[in-house]
Amino acid sequence: MSVEDCGELDWEGGIRLQWCHGGAGVVAATAPYLDEELLLAGAELVWRAGPGSMTKGPGICHGTAGNGYALLRTFGRTGDELWLQRARRFAVHALGQVDRSREQRGRGRYTLWTGDLGAALFAADCLEARAEVPIVDYL
Repeated sequence: MSVEDCGELDWEGGIRLQWCHGGAGVVAATAPYLDEELLLAGAELVWRAGPGSMTKGPGICHGTAGNGYALLRTFGRTGDELWLQRARRFAVHALGQVDRSREQRGRGRYTLWTGDLGAALFAADCLEARAEVPIVDYL
């Protein structure tokens, strides 16, 4: 299976790339045992959609950090530094989303799954090259 087999990368076409109900969550949750070809195709799909496609915020559940964990977990499985670099790019984007959100609302969102805390833990995991997901793998 390749990324091209997955169809168009638009939100109206039915492809879901969120942690909570989509491909990113499947990749991140099954990375240790998923067939490597499927793992790489799923991670590539997340990468091609890009962090800019994550308009729901920086969090894990349905935001940039959750998608980034798919890339970080792919790094953990393959050891390929390319996936770590890509995850780190998602982390930078997620932290920018946190800043923009705080400016708009005048305060942060202090939750793990849908807020700033998830983005912060994701960024920390990227810095440490720790390919684990909060609650699922640690804490």
